[in-house]
Amino acid sequence: MASSTSKKKPTGKKSTSRSKLSRKYSPAAGKSVEREMRAMKQGKLKSGRSGKKVTSRKQAIAIGLSEARRAGYKVPPEKG
Repeated sequence: MASSTSKKKPTGKKSTSRSKLSRKYSPAAGKSVEREMRAMKQGKLKSGRSGKKVTSRKQAIAIGLSEARRAGYKVPPEKG
């Protein structure tokens, strides 16, 4: 018995990934998070009213995204 091998014919459509169609976060929002992460690593990032030093990576990201939202960059709304 001969095994049949099927070749797929090109349909003419290019496959585009979802990330190219619509981004969840704007590049400027990423820069904001990056800036806050650097500040945290240098020990200069302080939290809200208490003014305590931020040591949590997640908290630094949350602060960066919050500032991006305030500045009007494209960032999904907060959960909850």
